Amino acid sequence: MLTREEVKAAIHFGSPPRPPRAFTKWWGEGLWEQYGDKLSAFNKYTDDIVTVDFPCPAYKKQDDGFYWRLPDAVNVQKSTALDSNALLPDWEDLPALLGELPNTEAAGIFDNARRIADKAHAEGRYVLIRHWHLMYERIWMFRGMETLMTDYYDYPDEVHALHRAVADTELRLLERAIREVKPDGYMFSDDLGTQSSLMMSPSTFREFIKPYYSQLWRYTREHGVDNWLHTCGNVTEIIDDLIECGLDVLHPIQKHTMDWDAVAAKWKGKIAFWVGMDVQDTLINGTPEEVRREVRLIRDTFDSPSGGLIYASGNGIVRGTPIENIEAYLNEIITYKNREGTV
Repeated sequence: MLTREEVKAAIHFGSPPRPPRAFTKWWGEGLWEQYGDKLSAFNKYTDDIVTVDFPCPAYKKQDDGFYWRLPDAVNVQKSTALDSNALLPDWEDLPALLGELPNTEAAGIFDNARRIADKAHAEGRYVLIRHWHLMYERIWMFRGMETLMTDYYDYPDEVHALHRAVADTELRLLERAIREVKPDGYMFSDDLGTQSSLMMSPSTFREFIKPYYSQLWRYTREHGVDNWLHTCGNVTEIIDDLIECGLDVLHPIQKHTMDWDAVAAKWKGKIAFWVGMDVQDTLINGTPEEVRREVRLIRDTFDSPSGGLIYASGNGIVRGTPIENIEAYLNEIITYKNREGTV
């Protein structure tokens, strides 16, 4: 496994010995039910980073106060589609949420992360603290995705107020995480793209989301923490914006939505590509040799002698994926030698 310094070298173009591996074994929906203990055969393929959980406020009342003040009538367990749920369906309930933000000093919320991180630090490993959902995904969970799209036009002040509440809460948690966990990297997800384009116009992203990314990533960079983002779909239109905000590592550069050659040609050397193996097509439908060929393509397209590539799964590897394809994917990562003869 790579050391903390070697992973840092890959991210910041410091000539690492090889590309790091992170989230390569992302077991998705139904895979464990399909294969069970057979998946333990892949334990020999280790990742180079240690991930620890970043605590997120609950959506229901908690005694420690670490929760969002949402309407009591909202049922957060509704069986409707996720994007149609709305935890804050009426703007009249916004003042209550803003009036008392989650208690970010709640006792013990970083204890488990700290225990794992302390051990990893002692071993010289790179520690990534991470969670899902933030400035887009969490906001549409509050409002519902379709409603949020109209909110950007009809209720811009309220949307900004909600964004500021989320960003301020996240910043206070980051301050505590840096103090207690001492992470090397900080990651969250915001799926901003569809299979063909952004979910909103670039100008909407720049008005409603970019300022808050900048606020958070500026703080982490000031403390020597790398910024990682998972965002599915085609986000080509805002890669420059993400770099300007302070992003260091971008995932997954999704196959069939983004042009790998064009992305590498324009941004290679400017940001680290955390490139995801295609789980939608190649890994589930291809042959083992086609899988191996795609791993080689990732390396040849995005890697350089100075670094800038991190291997990953593009998303969760789902039920129906041939187990021999998973073996081919993980094995090729550790055996393929690039043009410079480096594995």
